[in-house]
Amino acid sequence: MTTYRVATIGLGIGQSHIKEAWAGLPGKFELAVACDLNADLRARAARDFGCDTCADFQAVIARDDVDIVDICTPPALHLSQVRDALAAGKHVICEKPLVGSLNEIDEIARAEAASPGRLMPVFQYRFGVGSLAAREIIAAGIAGKPLLATAETHWHRDAAYFDNPWRGSLRAELGGTMTTHAIHIHDLLCWLMGPVEAVFGRIATRIHPIETEDTASGTLRFASGAFATVSACSASQDEYSRLFLAFEHVTFESTRAPYAVGSGPWTITARDPAIQAQCDEIALKWTDTPGRFAGQMSAFHAALEAGAEPPVTLADAEASIALLTGFYRSAATGREIALPLAADDPARAGWHAPG
Repeated sequence: MTTYRVATIGLGIGQSHIKEAWAGLPGKFELAVACDLNADLRARAARDFGCDTCADFQAVIARDDVDIVDICTPPALHLSQVRDALAAGKHVICEKPLVGSLNEIDEIARAEAASPGRLMPVFQYRFGVGSLAAREIIAAGIAGKPLLATAETHWHRDAAYFDNPWRGSLRAELGGTMTTHAIHIHDLLCWLMGPVEAVFGRIATRIHPIETEDTASGTLRFASGAFATVSACSASQDEYSRLFLAFEHVTFESTRAPYAVGSGPWTITARDPAIQAQCDEIALKWTDTPGRFAGQMSAFHAALEAGAEPPVTLADAEASIALLTGFYRSAATGREIALPLAADDPARAGWHAPG
């Protein structure tokens, strides 16, 4: 078994990557270097994980002993850092949102095609005992026709959270609660319900003195004909996430865990005892599966070993970016937006592009 040496870039959410995956999956991964501009965070990483530290991204990707570059920096930096790490021949993992436009997705696709490295966006909610069981039940045809869903991301962020030079900034963060908080549950929603063909959205900034939205709601129509309602808020006093899916024969309801909605067990309710028994058998199979970052990175290791496609691909990130683009375009125009966007649609330049 190959042990891949990892460089984590950015020690905010990057610390969770390290604790759950790079330090939590010995034999599969080894943390080679932690990179951050903050000297205190670098010192803490060196103390806690015994790794090298560095403040220079270019120096990190030039190292011969780094196999995987794990990018956990502010969103506006992702495009250049992913592109440069791929050009250096590294495998790349990148946090959300991968980039800020569909045109930038195309640019990343060209960079990956020219590199020996593989790119994996981070969508860790897919890797939980609840979400994996639901996915298998749906894929097996047991659940039947998708009908309706709701996805709620109701979190709380105080003034201290936004006391940061890039949070709440359109230029640096690219979006608000829809982009930064709800993106994961919406990926999970679409992973289970299928592609979206139309979106209508509303956004507002009602509590925080920021450029980005802190409140959002919308409706989706899927290619299957199913509907969904989505809501997100960063000023909810009751902090929770919740996903509910109604299919022809089975309903699924997640836990309320705000940062691990894919975890389980989910409440799975079938039409009759025979279908319930099938669902229960599948759910039991996933009981001991590692979740979140450990689950996704372990699946990435398996893919690298097999020479297979990563468990989350650029196409998955493209679907997420397309949904955000359509949502924000709808909020700006008051119109329902059809997906996919046309090749010449100006919104492909970014969800804040004119058009």
